[in-house]
Amino acid sequence: MTDSATPPLLRHALAGYLILVGLVLQVLRFAGVPLLPQLVSYGFWLAVLLLWPELPRRTRRQAGALAGLGLGLLVVAQWRYGADVPWPRMLDGNSYVVAMLVGVSFIGLIGNRRGDARPLGHPVTGRRGIAGTWLGVHLLGAILNLSTVFMIGDRLQRNGPLTMPQLLALNRGLSSAALWSPFFASMGVVMTLAPEMRFSTVVAIGLPLALCAGLLSLADLSRRFDLTETAGFSLSPPSLLMPASLAALVMLFHYGLTPGLSIVSIITFLLPAVALAANLPRGPRWTLRRVRLHTLDRLPAMRGEISLFLCAGLLTQGLSICIAAATGSEWTLFDHFGPLEAVASFLAIVASAVLGLHPIIGVSVLASMLELDAGRQTLFAFVALASWAVGTSVGPLSGINLSLQGRYGVSGTRMMRQNLGYAAVMTTLVVVAILGLDAWL
Repeated sequence: MTDSATPPLLRHALAGYLILVGLVLQVLRFAGVPLLPQLVSYGFWLAVLLLWPELPRRTRRQAGALAGLGLGLLVVAQWRYGADVPWPRMLDGNSYVVAMLVGVSFIGLIGNRRGDARPLGHPVTGRRGIAGTWLGVHLLGAILNLSTVFMIGDRLQRNGPLTMPQLLALNRGLSSAALWSPFFASMGVVMTLAPEMRFSTVVAIGLPLALCAGLLSLADLSRRFDLTETAGFSLSPPSLLMPASLAALVMLFHYGLTPGLSIVSIITFLLPAVALAANLPRGPRWTLRRVRLHTLDRLPAMRGEISLFLCAGLLTQGLSICIAAATGSEWTLFDHFGPLEAVASFLAIVASAVLGLHPIIGVSVLASMLELDAGRQTLFAFVALASWAVGTSVGPLSGINLSLQGRYGVSGTRMMRQNLGYAAVMTTLVVVAILGLDAWL
């Protein structure tokens, strides 16, 4: 029995250190150290291979299917369409997101272990609690992105396993921030694809639509679930202190100290740095001991999240290269990008998200098949942001649903089914907004 138990322990330890090394290498790259970017992804992938036997069967099947499809599409792109596939870089997809997730995990080192066990006081429950969860994730997530889901979700989990209303509030609170937040990955992608978009116009449409998403979520969850005993996130100053302080630090770095780095990059190095700074007053030995325990315990436990994100990234790489090779660059989808074309594009991207494709694929493919003048870029930008917001809420392989699945064990397919009604109503609102925006422009 002892001999059979030793290899898994050794694998976990080695995988934990590989994950930590991947994070350190990513931070060194941010600092300008000339390192091959593949080293980060190779470290994460090797850790996944070591931890593969311990993955839950459902996660293992899903991750294997994603990776297999991605590799198959790359082979088709090279052999059938003659694409020049940069094979050494094909494992890089989503490695930057994985590095951020690893960095966020160090939040658990803030505070001593006894302090972590203190009771949280009387939780906010019912409609007020769900509203607090949605609003807290939405406002803080607009700056801190996916890391807010973990901070608030882990806090709620101290009262017991997360329930479906709590999971849906986390999902919808974050995904709807894509409609307007300048710090979201969606906005970064859209600004690259449509550099002449009018940002103020997009926000003027997206922000009220996000508010509608919150009111819709509150009404929907109150109708479908008994929220009497459902704990929510309190918006009181003690609950907001840590996430709000981290958000302020992120803003300081983004606008003052490191303006050249993205929000995701800043979160990746800043949160571990804050965790180390919080422990150093108790001495270097104490700090190193806590980091070592975190590396051997918490990091290998992230195997579900890491494997799903890496394999989904490989699928994205395969799809992008295969579609680009198959369609070429001479064909355009629409002669004119008007309201009907915008609605059709939005519906197609959301439908592809339901089928398992991340909206970034649909948005990127759509942009590659359009010739947009400056006047149409704002309409395209809103279509892209709205399809991202609705598609990530309902898509089983979106970043938020992969995170909820890997961290809290909820099925991505179940989240999709629970969000279909919400997505249908949001789709109607978005279509109306697209028609209104086109008339405005």
